[in-house]
This record gives sequence, structure tokens and C-alpha cells, in this order.
Amino acid sequence: MGKTYLLAPDSFKESMTAKEVCEAIEIGIKRAVPNAKFIHVPMADGGEGTVQSLVDATNGQLFEKEVMGPLGTPVMAQFGILGDGKTGVIEMSSASGIQYTTKETKNPLIATTYGTGELIKECINRGLKEIILGVGGSATNDGGTGMAAALGYKFLDASGNVLPVGGGFLDQLDRIDCSEVIKGLDELHILVASDVTNPLCGETGASAVFGPQKGATPEMVAILDGNLRHYGEIVKEQLGVDIIDTPGAGGAGGLGAGLLAFTNSKMSKGIDIVIKYTKLKEKLVLADYCITGEGGIDFQTKFGKAPFGVAQAAKSINADMKVIALAGYVGKGVETLYETGFDAIFGIVPGASDLETLLANGKENVVRTSENIARLLS
Repeated sequence: MGKTYLLAPDSFKESMTAKEVCEAIEIGIKRAVPNAKFIHVPMADGGEGTVQSLVDATNGQLFEKEVMGPLGTPVMAQFGILGDGKTGVIEMSSASGIQYTTKETKNPLIATTYGTGELIKECINRGLKEIILGVGGSATNDGGTGMAAALGYKFLDASGNVLPVGGGFLDQLDRIDCSEVIKGLDELHILVASDVTNPLCGETGASAVFGPQKGATPEMVAILDGNLRHYGEIVKEQLGVDIIDTPGAGGAGGLGAGLLAFTNSKMSKGIDIVIKYTKLKEKLVLADYCITGEGGIDFQTKFGKAPFGVAQAAKSINADMKVIALAGYVGKGVETLYETGFDAIFGIVPGASDLETLLANGKENVVRTSENIARLLS
């Protein structure tokens, strides 16, 4: 009777989705062990690829919707509905990500999360009661006010005028009007996938830490940080929610703060959410071996990356289960991972080559390496 291999890799970015990595590993193992059995659980850690992985792992569906991009122009954003038909999954970067800006157009003073709010609204309109929301890769620093505006909140100045979008105008905020919030928002629960613990303001806040990569000069950082602090004070005064120093509130330019202030949201580590919704632990019970991996593995992998979460889950189910990782790049400090649940780590690169070629040949390199691993195990 053939052994069962549980395949739970993250994507190999710019080369293969997590699902495609699963398929390549299976091809390789079958060459050595034709009667092997397989359980595919495409993984992610809450960042890029989370929508695709959760949809693939649960036999869900992907959808597209035109929304407002971070600079106010339309973009086509993607979201998913899991196989249960009840849970939506969104990556805020799909609507409000930094990939929609250039070196010349980056401007966190005016960038908006409005499109992310439009995706949340679309999920509500489809009758969903729960959303998983990944908050990495943003172009924004608006404290989530754009997102909230798309859901019906109004941010008004002292004269009663609606503020322009972006974090650059929040110093003018005088009142938050909640009278036209869309129906159904109060029944929605959002699970925020974020490994960021930064507060909204201060030296480790959204503006100071993440603002520069979004185009903020030192002068802009000071303006944005002051504006977010004023915004946080208004939120506390008028809504009774303290978002200034809350860990994680600074994620995605303060989108974390906006979610906590204006929606029923709870923050959790991305990998923990993915493990839960893919039912990874339940599936590991049926496995003899566990194979994981991603594009690059090094000492940072143990700080919330998908392969680490998979290894920990596997050992919690069966301490003797062999956990093997594949990687396009094996970096410094990888030996520390052997103390955290990994039994072996294999680089898939066959020899010196340029990056373009390695990305193009990712599948055949995974297939070959997996075949060799299976020959060793069998």
C-alpha cells in the first residue's frame, strides 16, 4: 500500500502558484513511487497569493471587480469566495497596492484604500458574513478612511465638507458621520491576516516605518504621522475606539486601524488563518510525509512564513512525521530551522544560471528534486 504525501507549499513567486508547486511535487514523487497517494493543501502566509491559495485549497471561486485604485484611477481587483460559499477572501493590495504606482506617481498623501472598501462591500452584497483580509503591499497611508468611505462613513471638516481622499488631509478632520453606513456591515466579521505589530503612530508607526517605501519624504512622514494621530484622537473621542497605540493598527498605512474602528475585525497571524481555513491539521492526520516549501528559505522563515507554520502543524500532529522543504533559494541561518520542525531542506536549483531561466524552469526543477526525495524516502 502506497504512502501518503501531504503537499503544502507556498507559491514560488514569479514562477509557480502554490497549487502548481503541489502538482509538480506530485509528478516527481510518482516517478519514483507510482502507488503514492497525495493530499494537496496550497498554502500562503497572509500576504501575496493568499486569495489564490485559499481558493485552490477549498475548491472555491475567484472573481474580478473594477474598483478605484490607490491613485483614483480604475483597476481590476481580484477576490475569492471559499468552497464553503460563506467566506470571502481579499488581499488589499489587489485593490490598493503599491504595484499600481511608479517611482514618479507614488504619493501617500493622496493614496486611498477606497477600492479595498469596494471589495468588502461587494462581499456584503453577495451575502457573505465573514471575510479574510490580507493587508500587505499597500500604497496607502490614509488610516483606512478610504475603505470606510466606500462603506458609507463620511469624514467631514469643520464646515461639514467631505475631506479629499488620502492621509494628507486628515489634519482637517472634525467629525465622522456614521448615518449612511451600508446595510449588512454590522453583521460582517473580518479576520485580518497580518504579521505587522506596528502601532498607528510614532517612531514605529505606519508613517515612519512604511511611509518612505510608498514615496514619503521625511517632511511627508512628519505630516502623515501628525495627521494619523489627530485622526486617532477623533476616532477615540467620537467612536470610543483607541487605535493609536494598538499593535497592528499601523498595518497597510493604518488600514489595520480603520478596520478596528469601523468594522467588526479581529487580527491574527496570516499563517494561522490559512492553516485553519485549509483544515491543514485535519488533513495531516492522514499523511505519512509532509512536503512544504517556497521560493526562498532562510533564518527569517521561522518568523511567520508558511513553511514554518506547516512544519509546526505537522509536528503537532505527529512528532515523528518527516517534514521536508523545497526552496529556489536556501539562504543564511537555515540550519536554525532544523530545531523548529524541519527534517531536511532541499534547494531545487541544478546549477549556476540567470534568474529568468531559473524562474522559467521552476516546475522541472521541483519535479526533479521531488523525485530524488521520494527515492531517498522509499
